[in-house]
Amino acid sequence: MSLQEIDALGLQAAIAQAKKSYSEGGIPIGSSLVHHPKGSTPKILAASHNQRIQKESATLHGEISALEAAGRLKAQIYRESTIYTTLSPCMMCTGAILLYKIPRVVIGENKNFVGGEELLKSNGVEVIVLENEECKELMTKFMQEKPEEWFEDIGEYTPGTD
Repeated sequence: MSLQEIDALGLQAAIAQAKKSYSEGGIPIGSSLVHHPKGSTPKILAASHNQRIQKESATLHGEISALEAAGRLKAQIYRESTIYTTLSPCMMCTGAILLYKIPRVVIGENKNFVGGEELLKSNGVEVIVLENEECKELMTKFMQEKPEEWFEDIGEYTPGTD
């Protein structure tokens, strides 16, 4: 399986999770972690979505949720994996990617939000932005419908919401 095919698989798993989150009333950001060591068949280790609203969590962003769903892994597994996310990872998720030395991040879109992409790149992480229309449309729709929840998710204060 080519890296392009693996990327399509990983992003589709993340998009499915983003749609699931949206259908649950949550923030439509999905993520997946795909292990693809050279010479072996790639495997989706986990796929999950932002669950801050559903679980009233301060930290369950899509990428963090996918890492949690993958469970405890050996360091080498992370180093042979790619994390997929429907939206540019925030600084918290960027920190987790750097902590576990995940070498590749494939992002569905970064027009609605740009997170820690430059920090990832400056630390040697390969960052690929696909500009996926489905990701853009779903996030734009959510941001228009629930701006207060979006700003809360990225740690921004919105006057009149306290």
